[in-house]
Amino acid sequence: MSSNFDLLEDEFPNLARLGAQAESYALSDSHASLFKQGLLGETIVSALLERQNIPIPSSANAVERINLLKRNGLASDDVITFLHILRKVRNVAVHSLEEPKQDAFGLLPMTYNLCVWFYSVMTSRDFVYRPFDETAIAPAATVPLTSPSDDEAAGQAEIAKAAQEEPVSKTDFDQRSSSYYSQQSLTEAETRVLIDEQLRRVGWEVPSDSDPSVPSNPTAGRNLAIPEWRTGSSTNTSGRADYALFVGQTLIGFIEAKAARHNISSVVDTQASEYARNVLPADQNKYCAGRWGDFFVPFVFSSNGRPYFEQLATHSGVWFKDLRNPLSPPHAMRGWPSPMGLMEKLEHDLDAARERLVSMDNQILKSPSGLNLRDYQLKAIQAAEDAITAGQQRILLAMATGTGKTRTILGLIYRLLKSERFHRILFLVDRSTLGNQAIDTFKDVKLEQLLTLDQLYDIKGLDERSIASETKVHVATVQSMVRALEGTDEIIPAVTDYDLVIVDEAHRGYLLDKEMSEDELLYRDQRDYQSAYRSVLEYFEGTKIALTATPALHTTEIFGEPVFSYSYREAVLDGWLVDHDAPHRLSTKLSVEGIKFEHGSVAPIYDPVTGELKNSEKLADDVVFEVDDFNKDVITESFNRTVLEEIADDLQPNMPDLFGKTLIFAVNDVHADLIVKILHEIYAEKGIPTDAILKITGSIAGGNKKKIEAVIKQFKNEQFPSIAVTVDLLSTGVDVPEITNLVFMRRVKSRILFEQMLGRATRLCPAIRKEKFVIYDPVGVYESLAPVSTMKPLSVRPNASFADLLRGFDTVENSEGKQRILTEIISKLQRKQKVLSKEQAENFKNLNHGVSIDSLIDKLKSTSIDEAPEFFSEIVSPFDFLDGLPSGPGKRIYVSNAPDELLSHTVDYGIAQEPQDYLDEFANFIRNNQDQVAALKILATRPGDLTRAELKNLRALLGMHHFTEAQLSQAYSQVTNQEIMVDIITMIRRFSLGSAIMTHAERVDRAFKRLEANHSFDRIQRAWLKRIRQILDNELVITSADFEHDPRLKESGGFSVANKVFTGNLIEIISEFNDYMYDDGQAMSA
Repeated sequence: MSSNFDLLEDEFPNLARLGAQAESYALSDSHASLFKQGLLGETIVSALLERQNIPIPSSANAVERINLLKRNGLASDDVITFLHILRKVRNVAVHSLEEPKQDAFGLLPMTYNLCVWFYSVMTSRDFVYRPFDETAIAPAATVPLTSPSDDEAAGQAEIAKAAQEEPVSKTDFDQRSSSYYSQQSLTEAETRVLIDEQLRRVGWEVPSDSDPSVPSNPTAGRNLAIPEWRTGSSTNTSGRADYALFVGQTLIGFIEAKAARHNISSVVDTQASEYARNVLPADQNKYCAGRWGDFFVPFVFSSNGRPYFEQLATHSGVWFKDLRNPLSPPHAMRGWPSPMGLMEKLEHDLDAARERLVSMDNQILKSPSGLNLRDYQLKAIQAAEDAITAGQQRILLAMATGTGKTRTILGLIYRLLKSERFHRILFLVDRSTLGNQAIDTFKDVKLEQLLTLDQLYDIKGLDERSIASETKVHVATVQSMVRALEGTDEIIPAVTDYDLVIVDEAHRGYLLDKEMSEDELLYRDQRDYQSAYRSVLEYFEGTKIALTATPALHTTEIFGEPVFSYSYREAVLDGWLVDHDAPHRLSTKLSVEGIKFEHGSVAPIYDPVTGELKNSEKLADDVVFEVDDFNKDVITESFNRTVLEEIADDLQPNMPDLFGKTLIFAVNDVHADLIVKILHEIYAEKGIPTDAILKITGSIAGGNKKKIEAVIKQFKNEQFPSIAVTVDLLSTGVDVPEITNLVFMRRVKSRILFEQMLGRATRLCPAIRKEKFVIYDPVGVYESLAPVSTMKPLSVRPNASFADLLRGFDTVENSEGKQRILTEIISKLQRKQKVLSKEQAENFKNLNHGVSIDSLIDKLKSTSIDEAPEFFSEIVSPFDFLDGLPSGPGKRIYVSNAPDELLSHTVDYGIAQEPQDYLDEFANFIRNNQDQVAALKILATRPGDLTRAELKNLRALLGMHHFTEAQLSQAYSQVTNQEIMVDIITMIRRFSLGSAIMTHAERVDRAFKRLEANHSFDRIQRAWLKRIRQILDNELVITSADFEHDPRLKESGGFSVANKVFTGNLIEIISEFNDYMYDDGQAMSA
């Protein structure tokens, strides 16, 4: 007898037999038919993966195998959806004795189409597609029914055969698949099978003849997508909506289903909206929640069952229109809404929520007993809220590592929930460590009425996958959301489950220069992981807010340019982060000369998979490794030991409470083990216990997440370990303020990853009086990533500096020459503008009296050559700043036993190699610029008058010339053999006036003693002086403005109250104190 599946007979006879039995028994034995259809799907999945040589993890289940097809581009989304349907029906057929709820006969046409598609891509034979023919089905009595065990064996035989065949090239595979789809597309009935499944997975029940347990009429407590709902019609006597959506007995939406080739974008405006206008009068009274213009139903949808595809936007996705708002355009969603999501949307008064948000004050955010947010954190929240109010859907906040992004976002979350602007927030992280840190903050920080966020609102943690209507915040990892969307659960997250997604460490989805984590091993590579990362972000409807310390092109492509930025340099200048010393550059014989295996020699080869060490064959050519390759392509214990022996005494692992902790970055897990081994040997001779040094990577306890979390907490909270060796696990997001030393034994190429690594040590730590951190760089990573500009010059004289052009302008006498040079200056400014970082642009603006570079360009365009000389004379420093910017831009692992030796250990000051030379350069700069830089003159004559803005601009100017507090203190300490951290004002006065060197704390103590000796302060006045002293822990001067801007002073009454307390003499008290701060008496010789 013939069968629809005879097409498979020659190439895949076992599949042909399964198909023939499935169709013949569809009506008489649903269990048997569904089992065989499900086995067909499972066999096709495995055969495809084996034929195409796709690695299958041993732990991969049926769901993960299907998803491997998707990730490798081997199946379209409709095929993937149907494979999941077959997977489920096979499970039911195997494990349940009840009558299956799925219609076995109804699935046959799609199972047939799946087999035809498989045949078309796996063979080179030409064929003409024939639709499924019900008349070709042989009676069950004429088709022998094989046992499940025989069927399983037949499937395995097909899979084994596929594994032996050559893979189909990607070009041929894609061409064959396209040929199939050009002849066949899903009918509307087949589309409805897919839509039924999609709706069920987000919480809707779909009535069917084969499942009497689902009511076919609106029922209290049930969420129903009822097919073929009768309506009126403007053109006919009646109409029928493909689906009517009921939450209980409330009619909340209509769905119009179309065949796969249909343009569905316009259907919501026509057919679906027509149903919403023509609800039957009886239904209006009984089921409708209101009326919006001509419409009795608020929401309408159209779909052809195909998941959203950017290039075919009008023919894919779920098209949605909110009929309550005439100005709301239809748009495509990545999936279906849940019943809960639609009801929340219906009941939400967005205008009222916006008004509440705008009118809320921020006193709770400023409270010293609660969040106690800083000024820049409040500005970040305001910028995000302004963007939300303006309707911006994707928002990026860029804040340097260590500046309190989590506390900032906690303040924002509280305000957004308090105002009811959003119903539910997904706080998305890429590692459980970061999620746990966020949850700890949500549990610890007091907000309203001394209650924490988790006491005010229902928060779901990392281990909780389901949410309830009362859930307000759900903290989850990217990986867990990918698994939830692709996973085995009957219910998956709906696009409406979260109307706000906050992405912490948004750059993490795009770190290409890192090893894959345990959670990422099911992805082919980092780019595959990125695709999954982005798909999670784009799946959910609503607003996305991203947080990052290091915005990159990939980040801004998704979220746009930052609405708020606060850089590392700004935070250092403001005193919220610590600066670092000039990096220690360690050069060894091997790092300078490289490692060479000569031709004809035999080299030891390490196999990272088996762990075996074997000798190579004789080398045909010389093999040379540079320092970039160390510990990655060639294992060199001698290099590691030479470096670590040199810095061992500096790290002081036995006294972390005094000297801080150390973080060492290794190339990989094997390298980390080697470093730990060497350190144990070095410190054993010094009497330091082995538990002071610990490897913290994703391989701890076989990847056990709870044990990894416990070890990280131990590093954060306990005395030991004081030296942690990591690869990527601690490179981003983990907060350990005690870290004072960073050791780079690994050369990374990603600027983003490098800046994140540096960020591990930037946090303040008053407990150990941390004033700076130290970088040890034996692999040259700091130097290699110094250039920031890759733009090629475009002007006539690209190498001419601004100084050269200005001299040329003064020299040239004819107007034509002057105009040409003026034009060239503008052109050079425009080029510089395009490559300036945010931080550089801000520094330029500060140096240019608040005028940005684009404003300067506009001004120069309207400046005549006669006006130019005077104009140029006012902007020498900004031009010098621009001139000073940089302009440039399974394998064999060899084992080297070549000995190594230290050649040099220097501190790289950038403009000088020796500390005394660096201090001399600084002294010359101060002397030569005292008349040109107003702030230097003020510091020399009346330092108490210096404003905070002037001090910030001065620090920016000095930083431009490579002079920072940390590096100046480091150089001074090396020259004088005194370990001291000196503020920039003291250092300037030392080298301009010969003033005494003392720490900031010593200056504050001395000034307060002199102030108190000169006055008889009462108890209340002394309380105010105590508050002022707290501010001077982080500031070099106190100003009257602090009384209105600093919460510690503002909340006690601000300037007006303090002035009354000091009987109207507060200004005089402040001035007197600031004079005492830098009144050095008789100057010392410099």
